[in-house]
Amino acid sequence: MPLLVDGRRVRLPQSAGDLVRAHPLLEERARLLRGQSVQQVGPQGLLYVQQRELAVTSPKDGSISILGSDDATTCHIVVLRHTGNGATCLTHCDGSDTKAEVPLIMNAIKSFSDHTQCGRLEVHLVGGFNDDRQLSQKLTHQLLSEFDRQEDDIHLVTLCVTELNDREENESHFPIIYGIAVNIKTAEIYRASFQDRGPEEELRAARALTGGPMISIYDAKTEQLRIGPYSWTPFPHVDFWLQQDDKQILENLSTSPLAEPPHFVEHIRSTLMFLKKHPSPANTLFPGNKALLYKKNEDGLWEKISSSGS
Repeated sequence: MPLLVDGRRVRLPQSAGDLVRAHPLLEERARLLRGQSVQQVGPQGLLYVQQRELAVTSPKDGSISILGSDDATTCHIVVLRHTGNGATCLTHCDGSDTKAEVPLIMNAIKSFSDHTQCGRLEVHLVGGFNDDRQLSQKLTHQLLSEFDRQEDDIHLVTLCVTELNDREENESHFPIIYGIAVNIKTAEIYRASFQDRGPEEELRAARALTGGPMISIYDAKTEQLRIGPYSWTPFPHVDFWLQQDDKQILENLSTSPLAEPPHFVEHIRSTLMFLKKHPSPANTLFPGNKALLYKKNEDGLWEKISSSGS
């Protein structure tokens, strides 16, 4: 069954701009979201989702109350929620394999055994801007098409992507919203930024930079964050890239050099350093080829627990 807005089937393909013009409620929701001030989200009860990761949980979770992600320029942050059981999935999509990722997101929500008949599936898409290479536009189109292709009715509730999330300054384009959070208990979605992107921020970023696919990082049943074991091939020419100046790194390793947040280059450098130090992670980072497990402690912060079998 199709993608619906206000109970009506969405006609695709059409641009995000045309879509909201046809549905004033969507336009109003996007306007309200853009108009919010950015909230700094602290680490307590937070599960931060990096690029090409997805996390799903529900209001029954005693450890996690907020899912969030930021630093999206051409990327889109997707939230899918079942209104009956409150199961909520947040993912950070970069267009690498949208066709495979949307079914993963759907299955993550359906994996909650109390997927009841009452309630509906609602999707929120945020991110991207009018970038020169039209990567955002392409990703918006892919996500809308793939959700429309799913068997279930999916209600599009928030669409704040590409031209709807664009601002212009000195003839350059930038996203308005770079990050969002969703409150699992109340279902509120709001503009957000995050100081703490851990645990294992560099390790997780390294996996994405080396081309790892979309993966689920959290087990809501055990309330554990599960990282790895990952494997990757040594990053090509890592020494060459580490010798380049900021401008070269921005121009070659970003999808949108002018629109990146200030810490982008520093983040890429630290990830490259990490990849140089760990050209093959299996032995050094995952002893015994076992996953790294983290659980929230009483203060709501991540704490490492002993590794488990892979």
